[in-house]
Amino acid sequence: MYVHQIDFFKETSQIFASKIMHIAKEIVLDKGAFIFHEGDPALRLFIMRKGSVRLSIGRTGQVVYIISRSGEAFGWSSLMGRENYSASAEALVRTELMAFERDEFLEIIKSDPKNGIMLYKGLSQTLAKRLLQSYQVIADDSFFAPFHSEGSRQLQTSDETE
Repeated sequence: MYVHQIDFFKETSQIFASKIMHIAKEIVLDKGAFIFHEGDPALRLFIMRKGSVRLSIGRTGQVVYIISRSGEAFGWSSLMGRENYSASAEALVRTELMAFERDEFLEIIKSDPKNGIMLYKGLSQTLAKRLLQSYQVIADDSFFAPFHSEGSRQLQTSDETE
């Protein structure tokens, strides 16, 4: 796998991003597999490599977001001080993810506060974009229509390079 930058790493140093990527574990899921359920302990952050993931909330499973772009992160409750995930995440097709254990991720951030601040700045920008998208959906009176992410499209795998 070859990675230049991923969503909220854009302002961090290459060394910092490499340390984070070093702790990544690859996960492959079949269609219909749950990555986590709403209320589960928030122990991991995930980054999409290939596939599609539906985020849903509540007992009815209301779809609130579709993750389908390479390089997009989800499960950030693990980095935001939340004990539990606020939504459920289900693979809509065969999906490849990178998983990052919360405690290992946070240790790297603590060891490099300057880059940690830049990472959280990028994360807040990503969250702000999603919030604005949700406002637009509500304003368009299409609240029940799921919206798709833009992702960074910067994640490259070896089979995508020349």
